[in-house]
Amino acid sequence: MIHIAKRKEMSLAQASLIRAIAIALALVTCGIITTFTTGLNPISVYATMFEGAFGSARKVWILLQELSILLCVSIALTPAFRMRFWNLGGEGQILVGCLAAASCMIILGDRLPNAVLILVMLLASIAAGAVWAVIPAFFKARWNTNETLFTLMMNYVATQLVAYFVIVWEVPKGSGNIGIINQSTEAGWFPQVAGNKYLLNILLVAFLTVAMYVYLTRSKHGYEISVVGESTNTARYVGIKVEQVILRTLLLSGAICGFAGLLLVAGTNHTLTTTLAGGRGFTAVMVAWLAKFNPLVMVASSLLLVFMECGAGEISTAFGLNHSFGDILTGIILFFIIGSEFFITYQVRFTRKEKGGEEHV
Repeated sequence: MIHIAKRKEMSLAQASLIRAIAIALALVTCGIITTFTTGLNPISVYATMFEGAFGSARKVWILLQELSILLCVSIALTPAFRMRFWNLGGEGQILVGCLAAASCMIILGDRLPNAVLILVMLLASIAAGAVWAVIPAFFKARWNTNETLFTLMMNYVATQLVAYFVIVWEVPKGSGNIGIINQSTEAGWFPQVAGNKYLLNILLVAFLTVAMYVYLTRSKHGYEISVVGESTNTARYVGIKVEQVILRTLLLSGAICGFAGLLLVAGTNHTLTTTLAGGRGFTAVMVAWLAKFNPLVMVASSLLLVFMECGAGEISTAFGLNHSFGDILTGIILFFIIGSEFFITYQVRFTRKEKGGEEHV
């Protein structure tokens, strides 16, 4: 007989040990699969993955940039998730933020000083993301609609909206893409800090991470989010206006997603496409969940996922493998890590029946 019971508490050291064992088992499993399917030395494969992420200063900066964007989106989704509002519309909220920023660059690029233009882009992108998130929040607060389906559908609307404007602004006509916006003037581009184009993005997200941690753990709003997440009835009983908290929290969540769109357009890509969000709105869900919705711990979970993504691309290039093979290894590692959370949260006991009763083994 197998009995599964929720653990009352587990120390950080014990939880870390379980995660370390899970990662070790994942690496062993990946090594066996690699040897039998490709004939490659798994140690060489792992070394190549590390090389792909940290092999040069340029690769490190790219990794940190990717980490910062993913972390920004994860932070954006966290307040809603803590409130048990399952905002799966991060992808769409990023895209409308990208669209708002790109629109300002195209329309106002030659009319405003760069500093003023960037400020307008900032306001436009966070407003667009906030509006895109507050629409399903309003229907949830007013009529208790299903936020999961609603936010997912908003992703498709955002994608088609971006696709429409890409055709409107395409250069040259018929190409199906916009290309680099304001390439000659760099109007609306973030300035380089210390000679690096990615550093400003990284610094902004680092500040945002600390600010979100303080907001969720030290502010009245953060407390109200936690209470609403535990029980809406309890929240109403203690005088919390649940509908107001839902709207306010989703405004914040969408605004930060829109800000992530600004970082993509003004800080790195300087263009607009329907794939600019790159699936980060969905990957961020895993990042937030692995970190138990703690913004500081999300730094580690974001780094793990970005490292595996960079490493998967490198082994595909170095060994001439299909990129899907790297994704398979990534999936196996994530499977073990996610599986370890079960043993951290629950305790498995095996029992056997005896004549006089049950005896735990």
